[in-house]
Amino acid sequence: MVSPLRHTLIALSKSPKMQEIIVGVPVSRRMARRFVAGETLADAIDAIRATNAAGMLATLDFLGEHVNSQAEASANADEYVRALQAIQEASVDSNISIKLTAMGLAVDDRFCYENIRRIVQAADQRENFVRIDMEDSPVTDRTLAIYRRLRAEFSNVGVVIQAYLYRSEEDVRSLMEQGMAHLRLCKGAYDEPPAVAFQAKAEVDQSMTRLIRLMLEGQARYPGAYPAIASHDHMIINWAKAYAHGHQIAADRFEFQMLYGIRRDLQQQLANQGYRMRVYIPYGTRWYPYYMRRLAERPANLLFFARALLGG
Repeated sequence: MVSPLRHTLIALSKSPKMQEIIVGVPVSRRMARRFVAGETLADAIDAIRATNAAGMLATLDFLGEHVNSQAEASANADEYVRALQAIQEASVDSNISIKLTAMGLAVDDRFCYENIRRIVQAADQRENFVRIDMEDSPVTDRTLAIYRRLRAEFSNVGVVIQAYLYRSEEDVRSLMEQGMAHLRLCKGAYDEPPAVAFQAKAEVDQSMTRLIRLMLEGQARYPGAYPAIASHDHMIINWAKAYAHGHQIAADRFEFQMLYGIRRDLQQQLANQGYRMRVYIPYGTRWYPYYMRRLAERPANLLFFARALLGG
């Protein structure tokens, strides 16, 4: 079941008052650097360069979600276009990941679509790729609708599917049939109610392996299907490796993805074994909600933060 602590931390990630308190504590910024590459684009490019040097790929995320104005959303889109240019100029291997609530989803769906289309087009011109992140369930349908509209024009865009949602298997099947299944599969990091999502870890794990198997099995029938397996769980990773090996699925037909600063040893191990390993690298000043979700995922992270906060 979802723990009360996780529920509380996710709720706090949406609290402006708590954000003001946490961001105002100097140790918080230092702690956040474990999970965030830095506050500037230059910091992010340096992190990508180091990741590439270790034999891994990257996806870059400019932090900032749930904006409520066209000006903020347009500024976020401008930053992504700059990031794409910086990636090209630095000759580093990284695509980008985008949250639609950072692109103006709260303003208007049409505005959001035009904003992200501008980024996808800029990426297409640079032969790069855009991943649309999935957020909490109230925006799932709208996110997939915008994704499908983009895929009707561009092939360099993918989306995220969250295994803890009951609907996800149907979504994966539909996207495969439509030739749009360039998918990052993850368990899900939001606090979802029992009406829409599995609550027990075992159920979420079973859903995750079902989705991975569905996509790997479907590649013969749907050649465009490409799963990015986003998990730090060694049980999920070992299952995927064993399944691919047992069914003679080449390592270039899928990839593993993990978050910056988490399970670096396992990231390097997978890269050394010849798997495509991509690291999700966030940057920017608006790191608080992202950081709180990372604390919610592992109580050990919260204990580490509390000790640092108290100077222990």
